[in-house]
Amino acid sequence: MTLFDDWRSRSPYYDDSHEAVAQSVRRFVAREIAPNIDRWEEERQLPRSLHRRAAEAGILGLGYPEAYGGHSDGFDIFHSLTQSEELARVGAGGLTASLMTHGIGLPPILAAGSDAMKERVAPDVLAGEKIIALGITEPTGGSDVANLRTRAVRDGGDYVVSGEKTFITSGMRADYLTTAVRTGGEGMGGISLLLIEMDRPGVSRTPLEKMGWHCSDTASIILGDVRVPAENLIGPENAGFAAIMRNFNGERLGMAQGCCAYARVCLEEAAAYAGERQTFGKPLTGHQAIRIKLADMARQIEATQAWVDLCAWQVREGKALPADFAMLKVQATRMLEQVARDAAQILGGASYLKGSKIERIYREVRVNAIGGGSEEIMLDLAGRQLFGRA
Repeated sequence: MTLFDDWRSRSPYYDDSHEAVAQSVRRFVAREIAPNIDRWEEERQLPRSLHRRAAEAGILGLGYPEAYGGHSDGFDIFHSLTQSEELARVGAGGLTASLMTHGIGLPPILAAGSDAMKERVAPDVLAGEKIIALGITEPTGGSDVANLRTRAVRDGGDYVVSGEKTFITSGMRADYLTTAVRTGGEGMGGISLLLIEMDRPGVSRTPLEKMGWHCSDTASIILGDVRVPAENLIGPENAGFAAIMRNFNGERLGMAQGCCAYARVCLEEAAAYAGERQTFGKPLTGHQAIRIKLADMARQIEATQAWVDLCAWQVREGKALPADFAMLKVQATRMLEQVARDAAQILGGASYLKGSKIERIYREVRVNAIGGGSEEIMLDLAGRQLFGRA
């Protein structure tokens, strides 16, 4: 039994059905992902065929409506968290970010899109035939969503969209982009969500090279007077900001769970190395300083996991508060940063060489601390919600 199994078996939130999901995803990862992940990292993208195989294995559709090809009957949010953890076993954050990019691109459509849009988009996405991405971030705005500049102007039966999105996960391969646009005046009240098919005239994309998440393609996307049918509007016009914020809550919970999982990968790899590496006539685990370091890593992981599970329970029970997700994300990313650092310290020079999961995870710490809302934005958001505006 590993760190990935033991904690769930002692948690009140997980039962045999969650373990069954874990075992199923674990087999898929061992068969389809682990033998190929290093090559995909070098190639800087995942093959589209992986999406189809993941759909066949029930991974893409977990937690999504049965009507569109998903699997929701009998599943809860903790099944999704279990799946996320198992996908993290290979120690490559870009895998989950890219393979599961529909987790941030599709929910706004299912929550606010028309029935026709849902029927047109969701089945192909959940079958792995189409890829959907989320287009929020802009070069001038970052986390300042209320001041985005990409504009959509109504022209007869269409919107004409002009602007730029950047840091878009799966942006090079996406067939659809769930896009935040300005349809009204300044501020949060003038923002809408619009579905853009990426083969429309006026769409151009440029790949971005990154420190980590190498197998996840990331793009800057130029929208040059792109004509989009008005029926592609997701929800009411000028009501997109609230939908974006709700979507962020789920993204931040998922990122926090990912941080716990990658931290466990670091701890397992560091503990295994420390048990074998000999220094001064005994294994590293024979030194008090190393045992303390390993125990402190476990302490930080378990404390953060408890908060993740509490927030997930609050979602399931309809008791969630946005401030909790914001603070949780900060807690989780800072925890991962410390655990990854300590794990690298235990491996010493070996952690600086490619080939260890710790090396890869350590490079990916920063994207977790910035993506989905930077630490500073998250704490300010929580402060304003909990204690009022200055």
